[in-house]
Amino acid sequence: MAVLQIARMGHPVLVRGAEPVVDPCAPAVRRLVADMVDTLGQEQGVGLAAPQVFVPLRVVIFFVPAGRGGEAVPLTTLVNPVIEPLSDDREDAFEGCLSLPGLMGLVGRYLHIRYRGFGLDGKLIEREAHDFHARVVQHECDHLDGILYPMRMADLTTLGFTDEIRARFAARRHDDEDKEAPAA
Repeated sequence: MAVLQIARMGHPVLVRGAEPVVDPCAPAVRRLVADMVDTLGQEQGVGLAAPQVFVPLRVVIFFVPAGRGGEAVPLTTLVNPVIEPLSDDREDAFEGCLSLPGLMGLVGRYLHIRYRGFGLDGKLIEREAHDFHARVVQHECDHLDGILYPMRMADLTTLGFTDEIRARFAARRHDDEDKEAPAA
């Protein structure tokens, strides 16, 4: 298939709502998803929404690698997804996005959700998700509603270049460890 160009923050396709897909089994949808899979692999991300590749349709793909908290989740395609929070519990964590290359920010997300949507075979997919899995699904589905993660941030001072944020918080962790170390 093909590696597609990624829309970057500022492009209008990223801030408008995506259209529902009429037929999840349509050959054009299958081709789009195959290209999205190639693009995701090239970019080394964990999720991608169709608007990020300039296609304003309600389609997302994602996976959860082993070691990211909870169970690994294989590559999943959701057409016309819907999310339902299952608790009010939220957690702040840093997120990045292929449409905001080199940046990351602290975003609050629900810890426990249920999502449903259709696979490319037209069958309903319905799952509960926790922690990182829930975060990835919420992030990708936000793209379908024209929402980029900075719009969800409570404190824009936590938005920055990835290397700067990692260095800042690594230094903070190091300082906290020094404070906890017993005196010799």
